[in-house]
Amino acid sequence: MSQGAVQKSSVVNATIYPILFAVSMVHLLNDAMQSAISALFPVLRESLSLSYSQIGLITFAMNITASVLQPVVGMYADIRPRPYILPFGVCFTLLGVAMLAFAPNYGWVLLAVTSVGIGSSVFHPESSRVAYLAAGQRRGLAQSIFQVGGNLGASLGPIMTALIFIPLGQFSVIYFTGAALLAIVIQYNVARWYKSQNVQPRPKKVIGAVVRRSLSRQKVILAITILVLLIFSKNVYSVSITNFYVFFLHDHFGVTTQRAQWFLFAFLAASAVGTFFGGPLADKYGRRNVIWLSILGTAPFSLMLPYANLFWSVVLVMLAGLIMSSAFSIIVVYAQELLPGKVGLVSGLFFGLAFGLGGIGSAVLGKVADVTSIVTVMKICAFLPLIGLLTVFLPKDKELKQEII
Repeated sequence: MSQGAVQKSSVVNATIYPILFAVSMVHLLNDAMQSAISALFPVLRESLSLSYSQIGLITFAMNITASVLQPVVGMYADIRPRPYILPFGVCFTLLGVAMLAFAPNYGWVLLAVTSVGIGSSVFHPESSRVAYLAAGQRRGLAQSIFQVGGNLGASLGPIMTALIFIPLGQFSVIYFTGAALLAIVIQYNVARWYKSQNVQPRPKKVIGAVVRRSLSRQKVILAITILVLLIFSKNVYSVSITNFYVFFLHDHFGVTTQRAQWFLFAFLAASAVGTFFGGPLADKYGRRNVIWLSILGTAPFSLMLPYANLFWSVVLVMLAGLIMSSAFSIIVVYAQELLPGKVGLVSGLFFGLAFGLGGIGSAVLGKVADVTSIVTVMKICAFLPLIGLLTVFLPKDKELKQEII
């Protein structure tokens, strides 16, 4: 097929579950390696005498790298698909993990996490595209299967801290090179399937010729802007829990660092469960309805959290994770339907925004914690889910349908 040929249809009737489970498994391994970084924070804080600001900047360095590069990778994939970039990207994660195990100072830690960020910038948009290709007619379910792997991987961080990093120290991160090598093998096989789909670039002229929007350009821009604000709400709140909840439990309730990791695990495990159910619910009840419930529905629990006792604090943080986590995969699918024919760009943009906003939020919240207190950070972030009120301005699902002409 020539360079200017129309892209082969990316939506097939059958849902290819083996491919979805494969990219979900790699997502688990990838995010487990990323979570090893935040899981190391209590160890690095003691061994390198880090401030909250420096801890926030570690997340910022990794996430801002992924944020900048992911839209570029996604846009390039729309123009010129490159299946074998999938295993190649994991090589950067492998390098970053190895560097982190041997990092002698703060500068080396920043360099190591930047390499992990580069690996994520390749993995997320291209693997999300693979999930889209393998989804058939069940796009919400497909993105949820893909995302739940990442959430399960992230949930392993606190367990790793309690069972591995605190007893064995920083060098124990080296064991995760095995996870990177396994991810490379799986991604190589996924890339072979991806290549067999013979996905071709779709010229802009052809896109304009075959798709007519049911929404005006202004409505599409407004909807994308609202989705970005919802991503901001979700990810900055999530990073406030992931990076600082352990310190909140320690400073506010006197919980030991090792015990606090299990409470953080409860939040992340609940988030993984919520991610799995979000997509199927959106396929059945509508994307806009579930986005509304997911973001705004978290607000009652987040607002009560800073004032609760230890028992209810854990219950509330689990409920917040369960409800809020269902949003991201649905937001990605919703945006893909807003901008048809730009799957790679949309995936890269929204995964990039998720990383970037989380990184910026981590850096800002770390500075606020140094100037005020961890309790103040938790109180400020409690209001973030109220941004979910903006969902009322999103177009209804039926307005997203495109007319083929």
